[in-house]
Formats: sequence, structure tokens, C-alpha cells
Amino acid sequence: MAVTGNGHDFSAAHAAMRRYVDAQILAGVSSAVLVGRDLVDVNCVGWADKERDVPLRTDHLFRVFSNTKLITSCAALLLFEEGRFQLDDAVERYIPQLANRRVLRPGAVTLDDTEPARGSITIRHLMSHSSGLSYGVLDPGTTIYKAYNERKVLNPATPLVDMIETLAGLPLVFHPGTAWEYSVATDVLGRLVEILSGRRFDAFIQSRILDRLGMVDTAFVVPVDKRHRFTAYYAGADLLDPMKPGLTRIDDAPYPGAYLNSVPRLSGGGGLVSTLPDMVALLRSLLPGGPTLLKSETIALMMTNQLPEGACIRFPRLGKLPGKVFGLAGALTLAPSSIEPQGAAGEFQWGGIAGTHWWISPKANLAGLLMTQRQMAFWHPFSFEFKQLVYQAVG
Repeated sequence: MAVTGNGHDFSAAHAAMRRYVDAQILAGVSSAVLVGRDLVDVNCVGWADKERDVPLRTDHLFRVFSNTKLITSCAALLLFEEGRFQLDDAVERYIPQLANRRVLRPGAVTLDDTEPARGSITIRHLMSHSSGLSYGVLDPGTTIYKAYNERKVLNPATPLVDMIETLAGLPLVFHPGTAWEYSVATDVLGRLVEILSGRRFDAFIQSRILDRLGMVDTAFVVPVDKRHRFTAYYAGADLLDPMKPGLTRIDDAPYPGAYLNSVPRLSGGGGLVSTLPDMVALLRSLLPGGPTLLKSETIALMMTNQLPEGACIRFPRLGKLPGKVFGLAGALTLAPSSIEPQGAAGEFQWGGIAGTHWWISPKANLAGLLMTQRQMAFWHPFSFEFKQLVYQAVG
């Protein structure tokens, strides 16, 4: 990865990441910073595999989990640019099983305590997580969490078409287009790409995105000859305390053999592995000043709030996050919080549950990327500190 000479000093950001590694909060973390389309900083600190003393390098492969969603959304938008669908098309036009939705009533404790949906799920709703679908991951104890897990909505041993059939029998958690909830909607979008393109999801993204951008290491499975580059995966000492020191290796999460063997489920929501250089190539393809994957007007639309007036991002343990809304492929920062750079207004960002995180700031002409492998490390303190220090360095 060729780094462009610049006058910026990122030593404080590097030192901060070293501190998280030394404190046994992260095993290792790689980072990259772009000013415009110029790659101005790359850094690797810590370990790809602590137990085997393998230092982290730029060519190491990471479980990028929900970074996959950016690729899936771009895949759908390539078809949108071809006129294959409109954003406000009802998804049942292409996936009839998702017609005639029912919605859980507030406080419902059984799946049959529902009312008819006031409208159809649209493709815009899928892309902005405002469809009323759920995930079965982040809200244990709820009626819908129990239902998603009992019916194995996320089962990797079943193809996307089976997931659609399972979702057809489950209610929504709110009326489409009225709120935000992180969900399997991007996996549904992956199935939509298959239907509209007539190709398997993996074949479509390979030819239309990965090959085009030279993303040679991004895939649903780590080949045998690349397994020595696959990073170890760790859990923190306390799920509720992200800063408590201590790491436990969990390579068999989210299921035994994950990413080492082909499975029927081609998860557009979280199924890919990738590298720092591949993700830099993807980010660069969405920045002005050179060839882009999508048309400039599509990229602008992708970075525009799609939620209804007054709606914002909400996670079960964090509650509502004022100032955070959602576009067609990631969150948008309307108003930075106290732990974010004040120059981050207008930033477009998302990441994966294991701590891979990307952002694009059109106003600051800045983009960044972090890659680590710690369970439940999305929007972890390390990523906020890194971003603060990068904004300061760039000024």
C-alpha cells in the first residue's frame, strides 16, 4: 500500500492504538487514513495471533461482519443505476413472500398479538433499516429475539431463499418506514440482488465490485492457501465493560469453522472476510476525484438521510442516539456527540461487530478505516479515540 507523503503527524493516533493493545483490550489493530483519495497513513500494531506471536500486517484477513453491508448496498445500487428497480418499489414486487406483513402491537408478548402493516416494505426501507425487520442478536429477552432464534433466521446452513421463507412467517416490530432497527434487511437485499441479476450473490459481487476494484482477498471463505493470514478472534473480559482488560480466543464464533468452509448462506449482512488494502480500495471508489464504483449522484443519495422526520438510530442497550440517522448504506452524523470530533458533522460511517469500522467525511475531505477482531467492538472507545486524533492531526 503506497502512502502519499504529507505533513500530517499521526503519531498520537498510533500511540493510542498501542495503548489499547498493551492494556489487553485489543489483540491488534490496523488503520488507514485518506485525505481526498490519497492514502496518507497506514499503521499496524499488535498481533494477528497473540498465542502464536504473529505480528499484525496489512495483508491479514479479518472477519468484517457488517462491513459486508456496504458491499451489498453498493451491489443493489449498481442495479438501481441500471433501472432494475426504484427505491420506493414494494419489495413484494420481487419477493412475494414479504407481502401482507403484520406488525407486533406495542408490548406484545406473543407473536399473534399483531395488526396489519399500514404499508408495504420498500427497497428504501430495506437499505435504511426502517423496514420493521429485526436481527435476533442485540435485544435478548424480547419477543422477536426469541422468535428469530427459535426459527434460526440467521442459520448459515440454509440459503437466502430459506431465510425469506422463514421471515414470511414472522411479524415486523414496527410499521414499515416509521422507525429504525438494525436488522436482517441487508441479507434480504442480497437475495433481491440475486433475483434482479439472475446470478448468485457471490458471483455478482465478484464480477461487478471485487474484480473491478482489485479486491483480491475479499470473499465468503478463506482459501486454504490464505489461512495463515486469517486473524484470530477474541472476546473481551466483560461484555458490558468494553475497557476491562483481558482477551479470550473465540475462533469458533459465530459458529464452528466460520469462514473456513463454504456454507449455503451468502450473508450480505455479515458474511465476508477482507483486508485493509481491499477495504481501502472500496472506500476510495466512493470518493470524488477519480473513478468511482457508482455515479456521483448515487453516492450523494447513499449519504443522504432516508429516515422519517424525528427518527434516529436506536440500539437496545444504548437507547436512541440523537444526531445519528441512516442513509442507504451506513449511518450519518447530523450532530456529533461529545466523544466525536466536532468536524464529523455530515460523516457517513458504519462497521462490523468485531471492530472493523470505516468512515467518509465529505466536509473534512477525510476517510478512515480500522480493522480489529474483538467481539462486540463496534463503536468501541478505541474507534472514537482514533477518529478524534486523526481529525486533530489533519486539522
